[in-house]
Amino acid sequence: MKKELYLLITCFALVISSCNQKTTVENNKKIEEMNTNEEHYTFQLNENISRKKVTFKNRYGIELVGDLYLPKNGEINLPALAISGPYGAVKEQASGLYANQMAQHGFAVLAFDPSYTGESGGEPRNIASPDINTEDFSAAIDFLGLQENVDQNKIGIIGICGFGGFALNATAVDKRVKAVATTSMYDMSRVTSKGYFDSMTLEQRTQMLEQMSQQRWIDAKNETSELSGQGLPNELKGDEPEFVKGYFDYYKTTRGFHERSINSNSSWTKTNSFSLMNMPILTYIKEIAPRPLLLIAGENAHSKYFSEDAFKAANEPKELLIIPGKVHTDLYDQLDVIPFEKLDQFFKENLH
Repeated sequence: MKKELYLLITCFALVISSCNQKTTVENNKKIEEMNTNEEHYTFQLNENISRKKVTFKNRYGIELVGDLYLPKNGEINLPALAISGPYGAVKEQASGLYANQMAQHGFAVLAFDPSYTGESGGEPRNIASPDINTEDFSAAIDFLGLQENVDQNKIGIIGICGFGGFALNATAVDKRVKAVATTSMYDMSRVTSKGYFDSMTLEQRTQMLEQMSQQRWIDAKNETSELSGQGLPNELKGDEPEFVKGYFDYYKTTRGFHERSINSNSSWTKTNSFSLMNMPILTYIKEIAPRPLLLIAGENAHSKYFSEDAFKAANEPKELLIIPGKVHTDLYDQLDVIPFEKLDQFFKENLH
């Protein structure tokens, strides 16, 4: 039971979808081809949108790499959005897809790789931090606010999945953010330190921390951070829960695979959860107000309770939008599911 819980707590990297043997072989062949093309995106760039790779540094001096999406009509004083997520993903996946769509609505949009992942800097690789990943959003706001064609007073944030929690955390402290929206939001510090639905016992938590504490000595001796080795397999057994299948269907098939994505092609370090279990985010969620908050989740998403609880904790103005019949990963890339018109309306009404 403890081992199973630990695997669940390490989250997104451990997710898995059913495919027959023929489909698996064909999919793996396509993925091998993708691994030789580091510039591939999981979606098509709209012909009316330009995309430019950019770099900027966060407050800790880590260089972040992002893609800036702009409408080709040459407008100035654009409202702007910073987007990142899901947890363990890269800008060529869901965040880029969101940016491509929102740019079509007239926004300047920056989709970026968080610190220690993707093309962004930071050593060692494949780690997350409640502090630094929150800071990454503020660094993106720094960058957007200095662009000549962006209205510095009209900047918002969209956070997807685990970066939904970091987006809320950043908005609470960074008063330059005028509005924030999340989709399929996860509170990574909560799920890591308490387990799904807060089911982790003190004994289980202590055991995890003891394992990571001992691992630090191993890493220090070897002068490298050992990976957990718990990334996604290339095939499913067929008896996995729905949300595990959903993750696999996105990250480990041609639908959403990317060679730089931790969830697609690697794993987190064995000590990745160390600070997440000790430094809770969303402590000051009430201080997002009076700026507006929009939380979007699928009705059947295993993660829905994170959005529901964040909604209860936040002050007005706030809105919780539940998408009927949909699951967590539907909001990663399903264009007929993600409410882009709602997001457009929300930000255009509130970025002022």
